[in-house]
Amino acid sequence: MGDTGTGTTWSAFEAAEPEFAETVRERFGQYTHHALATVREDGSPRLSGIEVGFRFGELWLGMMPGSRKARDLRRDPRLTLLANLGAGTGMGGGDVRVSGRAVEVTDPETVARYVADAGEPQPFHLFRVDPTEVVRTWVDGDELVVRVWSAGRPARTFRRGNDDSPPRRVS
Repeated sequence: MGDTGTGTTWSAFEAAEPEFAETVRERFGQYTHHALATVREDGSPRLSGIEVGFRFGELWLGMMPGSRKARDLRRDPRLTLLANLGAGTGMGGGDVRVSGRAVEVTDPETVARYVADAGEPQPFHLFRVDPTEVVRTWVDGDELVVRVWSAGRPARTFRRGNDDSPPRRVS
């Protein structure tokens, strides 16, 4: 599959934090289109629309050939994905973000398997997302709750009220 990425795959995150991973998958599954942040050549951020796919135990991104976001990721693989929040102010169960690195996959067998499953029009760039951080933020009563997983660490949960008090770690 080419570059081995960060050594942390979606399947590794899912194995370590199955309930958290399922919540993230559900949030991304509520809508088709999401937001992808990449790094432009000049170092500034680029925000683009993107569809994501969870297949074969991994998180995937398919992009048109030569698209700016694909060129960004080929040059600098750092990314953040934000699940579509939906209409209104309900947030559909929370703000979910996945940060990490994109690994371009060019292996013909893997690409063919992906095409057969996803029906992706060809040609295209295929990237696997190797997460380094996964965050879910939601409101519970009068508190903001943030659950954070970072590669190599167990997930942690923090709560914060609507005042100047620092966040409290609850797990």
